[in-house]
Amino acid sequence: MQKPFILHMLTTAKNLSPFDVNMAMDAGWLSAVPYINVEPSEIRGLVQDVIFSRSPKGLKNTGIFIGGRDTKQALDMLKTAKNSMVPPFEVSVFADPSGAFTTAAGMVAAVERELDRSFNTTLAGKNILALGGTGPVGQAAAVIAAQAGANVRIVGRQLERAQNIADLCNNEFGDGKLNITAGADANKSEYLKTADVVFATGAVGIELLSVELIAAAPQLKVVADVNAVPPAGIAGVDAFHDGAPLAGSNSGALGIGALAIGNIKYQAQNKLLKLMIESEKAVYLHFEHAFAVAREYVKTGA
Repeated sequence: MQKPFILHMLTTAKNLSPFDVNMAMDAGWLSAVPYINVEPSEIRGLVQDVIFSRSPKGLKNTGIFIGGRDTKQALDMLKTAKNSMVPPFEVSVFADPSGAFTTAAGMVAAVERELDRSFNTTLAGKNILALGGTGPVGQAAAVIAAQAGANVRIVGRQLERAQNIADLCNNEFGDGKLNITAGADANKSEYLKTADVVFATGAVGIELLSVELIAAAPQLKVVADVNAVPPAGIAGVDAFHDGAPLAGSNSGALGIGALAIGNIKYQAQNKLLKLMIESEKAVYLHFEHAFAVAREYVKTGA
């Protein structure tokens, strides 16, 4: 008899995201089992409990999902999980803390598409501001865009924290080879003079980019806002906007809203969860894989 599909879902938070549970079940996992308040030191033991409870054949119907709130911690847990496998006792593992990896992938893929179809250009060499960029989505988006050749500035209310996050992104996620810098929110009007793209990835209920600042940005091309709760993070961007002209822009900038980004995020997460089921060999998935899938989806619609 075929073993049921079981996804063991680990989080360092006190609750597992219901969003991730729904996504797992809709992707074909028969059972999504939550493990909350997980300590990183517990990963090896949990992983080996998973892999030694089934035969190598049965493990093809078994997987591990890593949530939580911290991008570096999630990637460290993914690495520990991989190192805890004892082939042929091995299962697939997918890290997506706070949905940040798939959300960031959807946002960057949507921006890349608009740059291509509306401005006949790419992310390479573009100046990007990640406003409210010190959180998980901002971090992941900065790394993804920088890996595609963009110059990214993570902008936060506190310059010191923004600098620490920029250093983390460069050193931990980019091997020191990425062009990610830091900036203070108080100086964003100056940064906007050379910005091509703006990501708004801050907390809900805070407008990060005003009409006045939009009008004063001479080379702005695309803005993307992941906030679906009013007020918008970027003035004039509706959650449903998907390449709509940005009101007040003198440079012809286009806006991408949270629900348009969310659709790509949903598709990327769904496809990666299905890949865990369908792959003959164990796969270890994170933001780079999410972006590859999101990119393919916006190009082909499949």
